[in-house]
Amino acid sequence: MNIVKEIKVKTALVASKLPDADYVINPYTGCAFGCSYCYASFMGRFVGKSINDWGNYVFVKVNLLEVLDQQLAKIKDKTKTIFLSSVTDPYQGIETKYQLSRGVLKLLIKHNWPGQISILTKSSLVTRDIDLFNQLQKIEVGLTITTTKDKVSQFLEKSAPPVSLRLKALKKLNQEGIKTYAFIGPLLPHFSANPRNLTGIFDAIKNTGTTEIYLEHLNLSSYIKDRLLKKLSGQKDQVIKKFYQAKNDQYKADLSQTIQKLLKNYNFTVRRGEVLEHGKNS
Repeated sequence: MNIVKEIKVKTALVASKLPDADYVINPYTGCAFGCSYCYASFMGRFVGKSINDWGNYVFVKVNLLEVLDQQLAKIKDKTKTIFLSSVTDPYQGIETKYQLSRGVLKLLIKHNWPGQISILTKSSLVTRDIDLFNQLQKIEVGLTITTTKDKVSQFLEKSAPPVSLRLKALKKLNQEGIKTYAFIGPLLPHFSANPRNLTGIFDAIKNTGTTEIYLEHLNLSSYIKDRLLKKLSGQKDQVIKKFYQAKNDQYKADLSQTIQKLLKNYNFTVRRGEVLEHGKNS
């Protein structure tokens, strides 16, 4: 990451367009994890950055907690769901310094928020805040798990913690009695090539004690595909071909069918009952 910039914002709690959340809080703009497939790379246009800059900048909303405190005080219906976060990772490395996500949780405790609070991250740093999770009335924590192999996760998620640490984080959260879920998204093309890869990821999640999962197809919008293909440059032709096929409707249908067959062997609850497709299930 090359750029860290402190900025001030006028709002912290934003009405959500996501089907599972009423509000979202994004403590940062940009994300140092720089995942090659991330749809949130479009956020660069709001801060003068290009799609290809994704992963090289983070804008820190230094007055976020002050603004959020004021917003929470004005909201009468506190049964609403809050999601942390939709276009950034709330526990990326810079959180260790600024602690904005931890500050958000403290404010939700201060305001005695009874509504569902949902967190999604790729970082094992999330276990730092177990003490605060235990003080919230309704909290769930999700970890994104796209593979069981650190080599694969570190190739496409260049600066995110390896998946082995995420699985350990899920297990620790479950041991501490925190409600969890796993976000298997995007479903990478190697899953269709070899169903045993799916069995491996399902087994790994099951072993953490997590019983609820989201599943989402790979989003191959043009701006994402271009970044992915640059990342895949030099890979074998059949690997690149698999990524191209991931945009095909028949590919998605076949993969969804394979998943449904495998899920019969697991006691998972699939959130929203199907494999999601970004932009079509909202």
